[in-house]
Amino acid sequence: MTRIDPTAAASAPQTEFEVIGSHADSTRRLSDLADIVEVIRPVIAADGGELRVISVDVEQGVVTLQLAGACGSCAVSGATLNQGIDRILRDRLDWVTAIVGQIEESDTSGYGGWTPKAG
Repeated sequence: MTRIDPTAAASAPQTEFEVIGSHADSTRRLSDLADIVEVIRPVIAADGGELRVISVDVEQGVVTLQLAGACGSCAVSGATLNQGIDRILRDRLDWVTAIVGQIEESDTSGYGGWTPKAG
């Protein structure tokens, strides 16, 4: 089993992603999103996964996220995105209208909720 150091994966904040559209509060919106994502990332990393922000449409309120690492082979990744991260972001950021989730499939074995792929 390959173990991923959750502190290493969670320690460096993500600084690059695509920003779409414009809004008078763009800077605040991006800052607030980054703050919340940095709270969520160590939780995901604790199970060997990684949470990436792919893009943010600051005008329309659409945030595209990707779960990677061990999350790519985890049976509950969809629930993590849909019932977990989606709910947290919508509850805390009134401008977020939709979360588009992507899961980067991986053969990286994680721990926690990881379930091996059939095949």
